[in-house]
Amino acid sequence: MIRIGVIGYGYWGPNLVRNFGEVQGCQVVAVSDTRPDRQAAVQSRYPAIAVTSDYRQILADPSIDAVAIATPVSTHFPLALEALCAGKHVWVEKPMTATSDEAARLIDEADRRRRVLHVDHTFLYTGAVRKIHELVTADAIGRVYYYDSVRVNLGLFQRDVNVIWDLAVHDLSIMDHIMPEQPCAISATGSGHVSGSPENIAYLTMFFEGSTIGHVHVSWLAPVKVRRTLVGGSRKMIVYDDLETSEKVRVYDKGLRLGDENDVRYQMLVGYRMGDMWAPHVEVTEALQTEAAHFVDCIDHQRRSHSDGEAGLRVVRILEAASRSMAARGRAIELDLPKVKATA
Repeated sequence: MIRIGVIGYGYWGPNLVRNFGEVQGCQVVAVSDTRPDRQAAVQSRYPAIAVTSDYRQILADPSIDAVAIATPVSTHFPLALEALCAGKHVWVEKPMTATSDEAARLIDEADRRRRVLHVDHTFLYTGAVRKIHELVTADAIGRVYYYDSVRVNLGLFQRDVNVIWDLAVHDLSIMDHIMPEQPCAISATGSGHVSGSPENIAYLTMFFEGSTIGHVHVSWLAPVKVRRTLVGGSRKMIVYDDLETSEKVRVYDKGLRLGDENDVRYQMLVGYRMGDMWAPHVEVTEALQTEAAHFVDCIDHQRRSHSDGEAGLRVVRILEAASRSMAARGRAIELDLPKVKATA
């Protein structure tokens, strides 16, 4: 039985406690939060779970195997490092850390102590993204031409991070997971419209070797909520709409039809292939429950997580470069990312 302590019971903490509580072989035994009202909420709903205002009590308990950290980004590094040094396996919310140097240090510490370091890139565990990953990996859509996503809504404005670090991190983690290669450069633009708050709207463009391109639009200042991603390939194209209830993923047999490379005349006349659309079966299990079960399985079998520290570091590096580019009004920033990703 894996015994887990949760640090932070604000926006995401209740979801962690609920989902870990539904995973076999796992038990949430303690929750820490500094606010009395949140402590009372835990005690009211989960009387068997110990509650404390001091997270160090959780880290000092030798019977607790793992810690889930659901606190502001600025606290991720010190809390995760302290937990690893206490011998705990660590689940940390996205983004992994505020800097890539901090992320690299956590990876080194986890490797040295042989602890599981897991970053909560929740969307990787949705049935939709798992299906898209399966289609791309199986070469079902051909060579990937582009990744294009829109993630906008009205609110929730943050004060500690801008919209890139809050919303784009989801799309960057999905892109990192499904794309066969890593981007080599990024250009970002954005702006803030609320006094005292960071940028609330941003556009990111990722450049890959060759002609592949990635684009992400995020905003807290849109009149409607949109969660739509397009993945275009040489043979097929995918539309992923997270707000759809029944057909979240649709695969279109549409694209360009070109003649032989030597047929210059035909190259000037682009044809279009208009085939069928099909909606593959997508698992509907709650992503966070699937992710929680995966984390427990990684601990039990000493495996690397699908969203391990290396994945978290790659995303943080892109976020850092995007922030620098945005500050320079879109100047392209070269990325130092490995072309080949380590597989879990």
